[in-house]
Amino acid sequence: MSPEFRKKIRNILFLDLETVAAYPSYAEMPERMQALWDKRAATIRKRADYEDWTNADLYYDQAAISAEFGRIVCIAFGAVYFNEEDEPAFKVASYSGDDEKAILIAFRELLEKYKYDQLVLCAHNGKEFDFPYLCRRMLINGIELPRPLQISGKKPWEIPHQDTMELWKFGDFKAYTSLDLLAAVFDLPSSKEEMSGDQVTRVYYEERDVEKISRYCMEDVVVLAQLYLKMHLQSPINELNITRVSS
Repeated sequence: MSPEFRKKIRNILFLDLETVAAYPSYAEMPERMQALWDKRAATIRKRADYEDWTNADLYYDQAAISAEFGRIVCIAFGAVYFNEEDEPAFKVASYSGDDEKAILIAFRELLEKYKYDQLVLCAHNGKEFDFPYLCRRMLINGIELPRPLQISGKKPWEIPHQDTMELWKFGDFKAYTSLDLLAAVFDLPSSKEEMSGDQVTRVYYEERDVEKISRYCMEDVVVLAQLYLKMHLQSPINELNITRVSS
């Protein structure tokens, strides 16, 4: 690993979000939000695979991916460092729970501890999902955006964000490539052993298992960091050098 890449990788904060529908069910939404979801559902239903779904079923299945109808229950984050043997190591932790505002405040405080001109945020599909979702939910909760998320009016090269899905596209914007598929392509362990992303709302509301969601989210961040290394022709970090901190 070159000195230039060592410096670069140490300034990256890898992250992932887990989101759920804002309410346990369509029936428990305020009437005003129900009416607005009905309009959103009509658009979703135009897709052939959803044409027979009810508004209530669509809400439970789809609301989590919308910052207006969903909320964040976990933010996992990790960084590369070099241990006492000068080997690359990785530490990953998370903020999770029922209090979204507390999660967002904690994450904002974390970002503000870094030197703004050095910190780079990295997520898979982050520019389309994680970064805008974070900004929207912070504003909805009355939280001032931390400097790394203040991108309004900035030129693309001034924004300190990286996206492994964008890196993989090489200018081809026709298709979505999942983190799990890229992990398989690069022969990295999957993060989907315990659960998958489409199960988060059910695990949260039916199983009430935030710790399970947190574990899953942290494993996604581990895979994300390993993928980033492989995409830059670097060896993945030895599993013995990966530390997971329970939330």
